[in-house]
Amino acid sequence: MKGTNWIFPAEWEKQQGILLCFPHNGNDWPGKYGAIKWAFVEFIKKIASVETVFLVVADDALKNKAITMLDLAEVNLKNVSFIIHKTNRSWMRDSGPIIVKKGSNRKAINFNFNGWAKYKNFLLDKGTPQQVANHLNIPLEQAVFNGKPFVLEGGAIDVNGKGTLLTSEECLLHPSIQVRNAGFTKQDYEDAFKQYLGVTNVIWLGNGIEGDDTHGHIDDLARFVNDNTIITVVEENPKDSNYKPLQDNLKRLKASVLENGKHPNIVTLPMPKRLDFDGIRLPASYANFLILNKTVLVPTFNDVNDRLALNTIATCFPDREIIGIAASDFIWGFGTLHCLSQQIPA
Repeated sequence: MKGTNWIFPAEWEKQQGILLCFPHNGNDWPGKYGAIKWAFVEFIKKIASVETVFLVVADDALKNKAITMLDLAEVNLKNVSFIIHKTNRSWMRDSGPIIVKKGSNRKAINFNFNGWAKYKNFLLDKGTPQQVANHLNIPLEQAVFNGKPFVLEGGAIDVNGKGTLLTSEECLLHPSIQVRNAGFTKQDYEDAFKQYLGVTNVIWLGNGIEGDDTHGHIDDLARFVNDNTIITVVEENPKDSNYKPLQDNLKRLKASVLENGKHPNIVTLPMPKRLDFDGIRLPASYANFLILNKTVLVPTFNDVNDRLALNTIATCFPDREIIGIAASDFIWGFGTLHCLSQQIPA
């Protein structure tokens, strides 16, 4: 399969770097914008210590401001490559391109970001895939299915690089809430995944966690950690609104099969205790970790389960360092490490 199709590689495969966007829209983190910039600097520092950060900045003024902050934090600036492009937001997992490979060739796919079919201010974000493809000097293809633009966010999918993809029905198939592709069936999605990502097998979970602004993104629910192992979050408190949907997802995963017809190994991950801010439940999840070439960055929430989550993820990645990143400020924007980033396969 690898020789003939374009494949979306698994996140643990060799990376050239990570795409990030330095925050400039304080509206995503009302009241916390100052703290977010410094949290971002720490995030960049951890990545730049092991690989390149492709950092989107709105303009030269913000680039200079970012350089000053990164310098103060003693970030390895040789590993930061700047892309000047104004965006609406910083969520590169969703508005950035997905890079696919065929052998050693790469191309970027523009999946027609539309503000999660929720927000109207996304027109600047729509230009991000082209700017990133230009910077990487690779071709860009616009995703089209049955003659219409095919809308897909990177946070809605996770792959093992061998042909299996994870996604959720709530995100992609809900008939009336945040509808990305009106009239699409499961079969339409599976055909489109095969066409653009080299996917031959799809595992569908049900609903996402409460408070998720994206309406069911998979990267808060379940993730591949190797070809045949999936880690999934479970809520232990039966009175919590996340308990039933996460139990249902666990049941689906146990019944699922991989592209080779075998059942995946399932590892369970705890949920942090309920996190509320300004009357809103926040979608905090340890599943929003980011896999790098040598490390795995895991969001932590000043929670008793932080240690358990770090230890569980460490057992899944024996060849990588596991590093906790304080994410209590990030999550006020309804996402953390994985949502903010997109890997660039080598």
